[in-house]
Amino acid sequence: MPLQSNGNLSKVYVQDFVLEGFAGGLETQALLFAVFLALYMVTVLGNLLMIIVITLDAQLHSPMYFFLKNLSFVDLCYSSVIAPNALANFFSSSKVITFAGCATQFFFLSLMATTEGLLLGVMAYDRFMAICSPLRYPSTMCQSACTRLVLGAYCGGCFNSVVQTSFTFHLPFCSSNRINHFFCDVPPLLQIACGNTAINELLLFGICGLLLVAVTIVILISYGYITVTILRMGSGGGRRKIFSTCGSHMTAVTLFFGTLFVMYAQPGAIESMEQGKVVSVFYTLVIPMLNPLIYSLRNKDVKEALRRLGQKHMAMWRMC
Repeated sequence: MPLQSNGNLSKVYVQDFVLEGFAGGLETQALLFAVFLALYMVTVLGNLLMIIVITLDAQLHSPMYFFLKNLSFVDLCYSSVIAPNALANFFSSSKVITFAGCATQFFFLSLMATTEGLLLGVMAYDRFMAICSPLRYPSTMCQSACTRLVLGAYCGGCFNSVVQTSFTFHLPFCSSNRINHFFCDVPPLLQIACGNTAINELLLFGICGLLLVAVTIVILISYGYITVTILRMGSGGGRRKIFSTCGSHMTAVTLFFGTLFVMYAQPGAIESMEQGKVVSVFYTLVIPMLNPLIYSLRNKDVKEALRRLGQKHMAMWRMC
């Protein structure tokens, strides 16, 4: 466990951190509590609904919706790592989180964030295969291949999470145990560390930057080929359907990677904690809330599945 200086050259173990959260009086905290609660409830309901609909509707048992179901699961877990503790701290006088609790929260945050980024890259590759190589698509994107791609995304997320967590929580925290954030994250933790954080910053910018660049290249190449294929199509209806599906995915990609770049992939991110808090709300709560809306409102198949599920439950309710 990292050490903390007590001012007399002796060292004591850091057992707890204090999450300072957002500044403001009781009214501000109450307003933020209401906003966070509303975002979290919509996130949970929206992503659970997507998982249930895709699981129950046989017409959605395809690779694209298999990946979308996993994305909804990751979003659900992603926001659940942050929101419950943040909600509890709005009216808490201590706002204490244990050292083990902070490390655990950061581990799962990093795991889910990295996995989501990799899943978005996998989903772009899936659309590329479906549109540009439709004859090879059934054999290339079979169930076993889809499962391996999803497991690969989770393994990549786990690798990044283990590396970031190990290096971050082996630092000595001498200057303070007060984290200027509403959850445990690398930039605010590096601010209160008293050791040399150069390796940690290199890992943060290096791994996150590498992942962002690699996934972005996959997405750009995939959508480059998709665009060329669409322009060659003679059917206007086919074009509209593909643009609708791909547009939803590109919206999700832009929102997610844009905020991650602002937060982690630029050197100035560590110094701008107040800006970082606002950006963090966006990618930990707003984006997981928006993803089900983006994919359902712009997707005819999902809307039809929701309608069928509603009619089925209405018929069962009438029978009872």
